[in-house]
Amino acid sequence: MRRPSVRRMTALVTATVLLPALAACGSGDKDSGGEGDASSLVIYSGRNEKLVKPLLDKLEKAVGAEVEVRYGDSAELAAQILEEGDRTKAGLFFSQDAGALGALSKEGMLRKLPSATLDQVDEAYRGSGGDWVGLSGRVRVIAYNPDQVGEDEVPDSVFDVVKPEWKGKVGFAPTNASFQAFVTGMRVLKGDDATREWLQELKANGARTYAHNLATLDAVEAGEVSLGLVNHYYWYERVAEKGEDKVNSKLHFLPGEDPGALVNVAGAGILKESGQSETAQKAVDYLLSKEAQTYFADRTKEYPLAAGVTSSVEELPAFESLESPDIDLGKLASLQETLAMLQDVGLV
Repeated sequence: MRRPSVRRMTALVTATVLLPALAACGSGDKDSGGEGDASSLVIYSGRNEKLVKPLLDKLEKAVGAEVEVRYGDSAELAAQILEEGDRTKAGLFFSQDAGALGALSKEGMLRKLPSATLDQVDEAYRGSGGDWVGLSGRVRVIAYNPDQVGEDEVPDSVFDVVKPEWKGKVGFAPTNASFQAFVTGMRVLKGDDATREWLQELKANGARTYAHNLATLDAVEAGEVSLGLVNHYYWYERVAEKGEDKVNSKLHFLPGEDPGALVNVAGAGILKESGQSETAQKAVDYLLSKEAQTYFADRTKEYPLAAGVTSSVEELPAFESLESPDIDLGKLASLQETLAMLQDVGLV
């Protein structure tokens, strides 16, 4: 199960606080081993080993080179790459979220990708500088308990879950990376003042906090809360595991480009100075291949992002039908400010 690291909050603060200072590390000489071995590839993966190891085993065969994978939290790994600078051992950064990729892009650590690679993915889901590309997508949704809430009663905006009628009936996971990315997205879209006010109202309205998305979904299933703010794939994974008739919750996809409908992505970027760019490029191309994209769709229940590949998950709305907000996902890197705001409000 994809649960956030218990060190996530510390990691995010570390990553964002260290960005300006650690960027200077990239100016060191390369005599310390930063050239790497072009016949091999080191991947720093912010994606869970249990989740992606089968895919990366196939990737090793596809690129025809030895592949070493170092797993960890995406924010921690981004901070490590910045600290290592041009001496980094990483040839490819496989991130759980766009924010960590945006942080490396901002500091000029990533190599520009060829048009043939970038053009496989809609420009909304790749780096604005052309130096990272999204591989799979996940959308924020509202899970609801149909025994307590009718489908037509579920709010159509995340701003409505703080209304008095939902007092004590909403669950969320404030320490979860996906919730923090969503709050960062709200800050980018609506500004800090509006976001802080929403968080204050969420707390004042008695919203219940949980450790992660799965616990939030469990709470909706058990009727502890009527609504839960989660990512879509947790529900579809549960349905695949238990059968829809055994799942006592449903999902509501928000309309109207609401911040609560944010689509975030897992993606990849090639490190400039590692000396592994040729092999890393083959790896990115494999991760955008039909085989890999189908893996994301079938195994993780995420949306495949490469053109021409669609999800086979039953009843999953078409990706093109999602009314997600228009946002530069690279700007989700401003997580330090989000964490400070959550701490100030008293939610973490």
